[in-house]
Amino acid sequence: MTQSIAPPADLPLDSILPDEPLLLMGAGPVPVSQKVATANTVVINHLGDTMNQVIERVRLMAQYVFQTASPHILGVAGPGSAAMEMAITNLVWPGKKVLCIQNGFFSGRLAEMATRCGGDVDILRCEDGEGVKLEQVQQALAEKQYDVLTLVQGETSNTVCNHELADVCKYAHEQGLFTIVDAVCTLSTMPLEMDAWHVDVVITGGQKGLASIPGVSLIAFSERVWPYMMDRDVNMPHWCFDVRLAKQFWEEKGYHYTAPVSGILALHEALRQVCLETLDRRFNRHRLCSQALQQAIEAMGLSLYVEPHSRLNSVVGINLPDGVEGKQLLNTMSQLYKVEISGSFGLPIVRIGQMGEQSRAHNLFRTLHALGMSMKSCGGNVDLPAAMAALERGLDRSSALTA
Repeated sequence: MTQSIAPPADLPLDSILPDEPLLLMGAGPVPVSQKVATANTVVINHLGDTMNQVIERVRLMAQYVFQTASPHILGVAGPGSAAMEMAITNLVWPGKKVLCIQNGFFSGRLAEMATRCGGDVDILRCEDGEGVKLEQVQQALAEKQYDVLTLVQGETSNTVCNHELADVCKYAHEQGLFTIVDAVCTLSTMPLEMDAWHVDVVITGGQKGLASIPGVSLIAFSERVWPYMMDRDVNMPHWCFDVRLAKQFWEEKGYHYTAPVSGILALHEALRQVCLETLDRRFNRHRLCSQALQQAIEAMGLSLYVEPHSRLNSVVGINLPDGVEGKQLLNTMSQLYKVEISGSFGLPIVRIGQMGEQSRAHNLFRTLHALGMSMKSCGGNVDLPAAMAALERGLDRSSALTA
């Protein structure tokens, strides 16, 4: 048989990969431990007894990480945005009134998804670089009745944190709303107490705070919101994201679709490492590392995009000095120093992640050196020795940082 399309030339992957692995210090994905990487190489039967045991253990460990007694924790074969879509599409349909708190790009995505599902969506826009205030939410809820409230704990795009999230969710609960919280870049890096704060849905991705691989996400539903979705009598437009179908695999040991078994095994190991470290120690490590990095950046002569009262620790936004072009800076760091950080969504900033394995002393020193040297190469006037000294002082506060 003659084929009209010829095979392409040999295209080995190592011909485009760097000679040595890059240190991923951007807004995600993040470096993974050897145990997570090894687990990701294993393929097992997605409907076998071994998989059933893995799923049960993932749920138990996730309950600790989400701080919830609810058993309704599902995995999603997709990025954090897929978990986001599962949350929205199961709670929002035509006629449902949704208030979306928008701090930036990703909180705006929640509003777009709710609109696509036919919801009656209003957006509460926060000032640039500011987290939402409880008083703003109280005023909005006094003016109109809503069914669902959405917000992010940390806005990855501009490094803003909604520090009043707990109070907002508690108040929304008192007013009878269901709350959806995006914790993609914050879960396990800072406190989030799903039950105590009366959060109904929490979504997260594997590739950020949990320090697992991209492409497998988690979503947790409260006991309060679960019957609301189970009793839904409106057509569900998304088959893959239908919670009533997904629970067949995640809760009933049945079939939904072929699960991403390797990614789930990686997620198991990532959750296990969180549990072994304990949340309190993990929160402390992330906080101290991020604060040390922030102080070092300021000692270098650079400024941070968000003021401390609204600043997110898990992703740090740095203002680009006059004359320094962001893309050139990122390329220099990557090519010369094998360190990658992130650009932004239209803002004149670059972003450094402080999630999972990024929050380790050796990774911080390497990243700060690469940033400072690259800044100089790109025309920036910075004091790298002062920055390195400030980082050392900041990290010296706790011997646990090198654990």
